[in-house]
Amino acid sequence: MHTRYLDLHLLEHRPPSCLNRDQHNVPKTMTVGNAKRIMVPAQTQRRPQRLALEDTLEEPATRTRYLPPRVAEELRAAGWPEDLAHFAAGQIARSATAKGLDTDPKNGHRTNAMLLVAADSSVEDLAELCTAHRAALGKGLARLRNKEPDDGEDTKPGRSKPPALLPTDKVAACLSRPTATIHLFGRMLAGLTDADVPSAVQTAPALTTHKSDLQPDFVTAVDDWLDPGDRGSAFMDTTFLTSGVFYRFTTVNLTDLTRKLDGDQDQVLYLVGLFMRAAIMTVLPAKQTSTAPHTVPDLVAYAVRDGRPVNYASAFEQPVQAAPRGGYLTPSYHALDTCAGITHQLTGTSDLVGHGYATAQSSDAAHLGTRHESFDALIAAALANAAANITGGEPATAAA
Repeated sequence: MHTRYLDLHLLEHRPPSCLNRDQHNVPKTMTVGNAKRIMVPAQTQRRPQRLALEDTLEEPATRTRYLPPRVAEELRAAGWPEDLAHFAAGQIARSATAKGLDTDPKNGHRTNAMLLVAADSSVEDLAELCTAHRAALGKGLARLRNKEPDDGEDTKPGRSKPPALLPTDKVAACLSRPTATIHLFGRMLAGLTDADVPSAVQTAPALTTHKSDLQPDFVTAVDDWLDPGDRGSAFMDTTFLTSGVFYRFTTVNLTDLTRKLDGDQDQVLYLVGLFMRAAIMTVLPAKQTSTAPHTVPDLVAYAVRDGRPVNYASAFEQPVQAAPRGGYLTPSYHALDTCAGITHQLTGTSDLVGHGYATAQSSDAAHLGTRHESFDALIAAALANAAANITGGEPATAAA
């Protein structure tokens, strides 16, 4: 049995921008090959891709600590008294597992751990569940007010949580319900292991292919209502921007995704096609209004492999040098192609089902597979190669 992956490699020039910042409010960097590179973490890339997919699919998921308070709002809107709605919110977290999820009662029982849930249905379903058990919740609140022990429950000193009054299996089912993007990007919830979904998508930090330093940008703002004769700025600051050619790598475990979707290959290919487009076209939202870095990749290459994915980041361990007339795109393109050739020479191509690329470069890449004239054509070819024996079997015997 084999595991099939779809690898995606992208080279993209970003004009002066600030794609991601650290705790000091400056772009993140990392030293690779003894040279400083601008770095964009995986999570920074994945969130806008997930949101773009959810918008296309009209199936939002929400990462939040405020699910119990939102349910309480729904109950209050339905006429529940404030105290009972607040108590019900706490019961949602208490009943989620045998031990319950920790919450902050002073903030409407906001959960201490982040939840990733189906946005459209979770609040409504939990509100309906509370409504179905309103009588039990009312009795539980009365006992709490009167400090009465619950029949059959542990009354030993030190018991920190009230008994669960909602059916744990139904609460857990609401919290564990997957969406398409949860199948793709995964979910981990401490204390509710049944809700854990391994990510089918693996994403590497994006790095510039060359040495790249932070560039200071002195910023001023003028007060439009200055008194006559007043001069100077009302605000001054120094921000930092970066520019460069980034190498991005991501891979999708097609076999795992197929298993999650109960073998529905058509749905797998549909989701993977949408994900590829999101990975190619999504622009990070940071400082868009002041930098507008709305470029598209200069090169996108894919490889469908059986066995394991292959990242070509070693192409840039030695930072590329600018071309004679300036610029890093062309030398980065050739470095990536060379790395692919070295990889094929070292490992062989028996596990390579198919590969190809689309680029604005004028010269062909000898080792990246079939050249396609557009991203749409590349995505179609990648999905055609991915579809062949996607669920398992003997590894491929030749590259297309």
